Amino acid sequence: MQDLKRTARTTGVLYLALAITGGLSFAVFRPATYTGGPTQTLANLVDQEAFARVGLGMEMGLVVSGALAAVWFYKLFREINPVAAFATATFGLMNTVTQVASSIFLATSLAVAGDHALAPAGDAAAVVGLMGQLSTAAWGIGALFFGLWLIPMGWVAVSSNRFPRVLGWILIAGGCCYVLSAFLGNAVVGVPSAAVEALAAPATVGELWMIVYLLSVGIRPDPAQ
Repeated sequence: MQDLKRTARTTGVLYLALAITGGLSFAVFRPATYTGGPTQTLANLVDQEAFARVGLGMEMGLVVSGALAAVWFYKLFREINPVAAFATATFGLMNTVTQVASSIFLATSLAVAGDHALAPAGDAAAVVGLMGQLSTAAWGIGALFFGLWLIPMGWVAVSSNRFPRVLGWILIAGGCCYVLSAFLGNAVVGVPSAAVEALAAPATVGELWMIVYLLSVGIRPDPAQ
């Protein structure tokens, strides 16, 4: 049991790292850099290169922490529910692949901003704008996997009694909402951005609760023992 609690707390640390790097990247660095259209974005990358590279570092940190968190969730869940453990790890790793793609696009935009000769016809602003849009699309489509990994995570909590059942249902609801937000934000015309963003609220509550629970409690004893 002590080994499992250590695994739970390590998982919590990795999940917290994922939340911090992802939150800083999405809420701080991206809005401050990739904004105002292609020409303004190019100017931002040139004038604030160090800031933009820290933002890229946050996305790379998100990839590392996300991949490790997926592996540790598998380690934590595999003896409780092997199918849910596999699903959580697989969807989590797939989500990191979309973040790798986003990081590649951001790295390319920085390279073009630093050397306009890399851009076709010398139109660096157009290339930077395209790379920024591709990165945004990777985040938007990647929300499918981010939502999917919360569902089996929540099911472990609901079905095993090793975590609060309410937490499990919130994670399942949050995962479903995240998947829905990806469809509404990318495949449906005219959906207000505020409505898409509001769908992330249940997932945020569930994730923060899971992080705190893993760090403070770890995991409950097996009720069957």
